[in-house]
Amino acid sequence: MLQTPPARPGMREDEVDTPALLIDLDAFEANLDTMTAHLAGTGAKLRAHAKTHKSAVVAHQQIARGAVGQCVQKVAEAEALAWGGVADILVSNQVVGADKLARLAALARITNIAVCADDAGQVAAIEAAARDAGIRLSVLVEIDVGMGRCGVAPGADAVALAHVIAASPHLRFGGLQAYHGRAQHLRRLEERHFAIGAAADSARRTVEMLRQQGLDCPIVGGAGTGTFELEAGSGVYTEIQAGSYCFMDADYARNLGASGKPVAMFRHALFVLSTVISAVRPGIAVLDAGHKAVAIDSGMPLVWQRPDIRYVGASDEHGKLEVPSEAEAPKVGEKLRLVPGHCDPTVDRFDWYVGVRNGRVECLWPIAARGGFY
Repeated sequence: MLQTPPARPGMREDEVDTPALLIDLDAFEANLDTMTAHLAGTGAKLRAHAKTHKSAVVAHQQIARGAVGQCVQKVAEAEALAWGGVADILVSNQVVGADKLARLAALARITNIAVCADDAGQVAAIEAAARDAGIRLSVLVEIDVGMGRCGVAPGADAVALAHVIAASPHLRFGGLQAYHGRAQHLRRLEERHFAIGAAADSARRTVEMLRQQGLDCPIVGGAGTGTFELEAGSGVYTEIQAGSYCFMDADYARNLGASGKPVAMFRHALFVLSTVISAVRPGIAVLDAGHKAVAIDSGMPLVWQRPDIRYVGASDEHGKLEVPSEAEAPKVGEKLRLVPGHCDPTVDRFDWYVGVRNGRVECLWPIAARGGFY
């Protein structure tokens, strides 16, 4: 059931019904501009990852600032973006099953769509779907550059699969998917440097082998919010698939820079607005935002601008705050912003973004790909 919008344009933030998913529009727009500035002159383009925001509205704002398109993980996410007018979409994942592939191929009539593969059997299934739809699909070979999840081995195995794609009458070889997800959350900068250096070397070697065998590699895609500067500066990656940068969650904020202190490149722009619903126990306050409102797989949320109190536990509908005796205790009815530990699954709990600026609601944006995990 579509959730009732928790706000209307013009109302004060403290009038918004809770739990609600807020975007601080000033911080959000600054994050988009910061990414554009960092990629300028690197030769790498942004293909922002929509698994974070799940919204054609956000996608169009990224594209307006120079992004070449969007990437997604699921066909349902691609459908929501394509129906929302996004003109270039990569499913940066494997798609398995005739029904899903038929849906993917159908999107080629309204958008430029591409997909990844790491197995010749997958390629044959994609070829069959493209043939049945009467279209030609671009397929990228995913290589394992350290993630240890999907992906064929770099080098000869990847080149062999690229030849299979290039020889398919209804497919074209689109390049390489070389994402190192584990590196995104390595805390120390030198750890991230080492991991991405090895990933870039694997991609570079594979591109050279492709070239030697007469195969052009138009795209080398990967990277994320934690490492995008390293991939962009490698001279190998052509597309950067960062997603969380637009909102910035608490987990990414723990990554350290060269000084050994947290990197402060992007601002926190995404919040779960919550209300204190109980404060009868000394040292404890309870919010109306628990598991169903905020993801805790990457740690508990932070209480925005209240470092003196901590969110220490969640149940389905309740969030428990620990309030030291020296801190000012939140009052029943008071509204607090929470910074999610992990923005992607938190976004998936809501149907609406509430865009706020200077304490007022400016806009409501639908999260059209919410629940699009199929």
